[in-house]
Amino acid sequence: MGCSHDCSSCSEKCSDRKPESLLVEQNHMSNVKNVIAVVSGKGGVGKSLVTSMLAVTMQRKGLTTAILDGDITGPSVPREFGIHEKAKGTEDGLYPTLTKSGIRIMSTNLLLENETDPVIWRGPVIAGMVKQFWSDVVWGEVDYMFVDMPPGTGDVPLTVFQSLPIKGIIVVTSPQELVGMIVEKAVNMANMMNIPVLGIVENMSYFECPDCGKKHSIYGESHIDSIAEKHGIKQVAKLPIKRDIARWCDEGLIELFEGDWLDELSDSIEEAVAE
Repeated sequence: MGCSHDCSSCSEKCSDRKPESLLVEQNHMSNVKNVIAVVSGKGGVGKSLVTSMLAVTMQRKGLTTAILDGDITGPSVPREFGIHEKAKGTEDGLYPTLTKSGIRIMSTNLLLENETDPVIWRGPVIAGMVKQFWSDVVWGEVDYMFVDMPPGTGDVPLTVFQSLPIKGIIVVTSPQELVGMIVEKAVNMANMMNIPVLGIVENMSYFECPDCGKKHSIYGESHIDSIAEKHGIKQVAKLPIKRDIARWCDEGLIELFEGDWLDELSDSIEEAVAE
């Protein structure tokens, strides 16, 4: 009774017992090889943007990518790709919607009658939906799946970490001083779940003047490098404040983004999961 399934911290002598796996089986017509969770300690830092850009970056390398939109009550991924049609299903399960470049997406917005309909569910129901997106969706052959997580360290992140075979997480943040503490909460949760942090992305990191090329720290000086060093995280990427990025998202054209900001991070993800 009250077992946390973490034998390393348990005082009971249960050497003859094995902890029960909480992993949920994939749909029988799916073979997702690598699952990467994209997390943030707070909302509004661009987590969905980074998720979409990472999927596009991997897809450009010739890898088959997918996005599981785990932000059930605040889904924004379909709009970034200009997707408005609904997901379809058969007796085998639901089928993800394909973007123009072939990225596979499943989101609650692809199931609602109207995109603006609110999802007013309690935590356990939301967590259950995320598990169904894994078990009931016919993903097919996928090299990399990126899971866009809701902010914080509550029900859904815990469900994803326990139910899906996460190979690593990417933490998304912004430069504000307060965010440093919130980033550490997300990193510490990953450490408690024994999931490696593969990198940190600082969004809205700087503004580069189009006339002189000088970089300005609009939201204050960044502390992300020192936070990464403190936790032994080797890969840090920084996204600028750039009008084109907002336009690509608003117009559903994120697949057309131009910039190498996430190239090194995507390379390090491939290296990490290959080890």
